Amino acid sequence: MSADDEDYVYDEDSGEWLPASELVAKQVAGDAVEVRDAVGNLLADGDSVTLIKDLEVKGAGQTLKRGAVITSIRLTGDVQEIDCRYPGIKGLVLRAEFVKKR
Repeated sequence: MSADDEDYVYDEDSGEWLPASELVAKQVAGDAVEVRDAVGNLLADGDSVTLIKDLEVKGAGQTLKRGAVITSIRLTGDVQEIDCRYPGIKGLVLRAEFVKKR
């Protein structure tokens, strides 16, 4: 398939006809969410973070202490939430404002 044979798709956001591959690339870039920690560092899946304050975990009856290291975080698609694993706590979700990238 040559560049001349490519299908064009109407982009409702810009009001223009764009090549299908360009529109897909634009949508993928638009879906990317930038999650930043308490000091502004960009977080990514698999990063390790450190807690910057003590946090009480609702339902677990446990407090995560300042300085605790959380490894292998996952981004949830929300700008302020990260999914974590911590021994003894299942389904832990932390707000990015309470962590700092290691």
